[in-house]
Amino acid sequence: MLLRLGAALRQNSLMSAQRKIIHIDMDCFYAAVEVRDNPALAGKPVAVGGRASGRGVLTTANYEARQFGVRSAMPTATALRKCPQLILVPVNMEKYRAASKVIHQIFADYTDKIEPLSLDEAFLDVTDCKALDGSATLIAQEIRQRIQQQLQLTASAGVSVNKFIAKVASDWNKPNGQTVIRPAQIDAFVAALPVGKINGVGKVTEAKIHKLGVKTCGDLRQFSEQQLSLHFGSFGARLYRLCRGIDNRPVKADRIRKSLSVERTFAEDRADVSALLEKLPNLMDDLERRYQKQQHRYAISGIFIKLKFNDFQTTTMAHGGRYFWDKTLLSHEFSQLIEQAWQRGNRAVRLLGIGFQFVELDTASSQPDLFNGASEI
Repeated sequence: MLLRLGAALRQNSLMSAQRKIIHIDMDCFYAAVEVRDNPALAGKPVAVGGRASGRGVLTTANYEARQFGVRSAMPTATALRKCPQLILVPVNMEKYRAASKVIHQIFADYTDKIEPLSLDEAFLDVTDCKALDGSATLIAQEIRQRIQQQLQLTASAGVSVNKFIAKVASDWNKPNGQTVIRPAQIDAFVAALPVGKINGVGKVTEAKIHKLGVKTCGDLRQFSEQQLSLHFGSFGARLYRLCRGIDNRPVKADRIRKSLSVERTFAEDRADVSALLEKLPNLMDDLERRYQKQQHRYAISGIFIKLKFNDFQTTTMAHGGRYFWDKTLLSHEFSQLIEQAWQRGNRAVRLLGIGFQFVELDTASSQPDLFNGASEI
């Protein structure tokens, strides 16, 4: 059994070693665009996000701001307390999308296997690329140089044999850096990684792993796949593979979207359900506009809502089943979920979000037409 397992792991490693994967990650993208367009901001702590008076949050902070502990997704008011001299710039998505379009045009000169993760981040599979003698290292360098020349922005890159290692490597030498992890280096590189670097390991899972006396991926290797599955369910098998540097996920040029949502943070807390429901029509209008761009490909396979209470505790509710765009029916269903979720906290709410779960149209016929009841996500 052990011999068969060892052979399987070696085979997986050989399959990965034949691939050349690059992960490109723009450095503080939104903030960097703003500094580029306003040179007076250079060298100063800059963040992009909503106003503190409007319960805003940050989308990006540059490295000068991060030295003060300012981070993306941080409430603007908190960021300003940490860094009173912080320069706050409002979000300009049109400008960031224009820059992202140019970046992806550069990617396309090297491969059509591009998996965008966001406007400023993507995986590239350059295994079949003949440019620069097929060297993924040189391709990544040239892409970064072209981005800097054409857009006056910097990017960091990770290069390796699979998505997991390439993504971790891209964070290794930021900003404006590049890290290459060759096949012979993978075992030692991954063994030394903190378990928090594994895809899908958040704070809760990381704490649970630490309780097992495990700090690094090397430590995690002492557990069998069966033992990890007992502790972490279906995620255990993934942990078993990734802590050994095994990741055979392909770079998907056409990623399948699983959900779509919109949310609002209120300038003032909403004290009760009726105050929340007053905000639902505007959210539904926003959701409808976004769904119109997706309805040619996806069917709605469920709906969900999200509430963040005034103590920052979050709860979500979902309702599974086949849905069509019917504003009256959806409004009724969302209202029911909001009422059920609010009863969990029974206190003021600072954020409300609503959304759809998706299934591709070509598989939608297998979805049930009956509603399956509400559940917590």
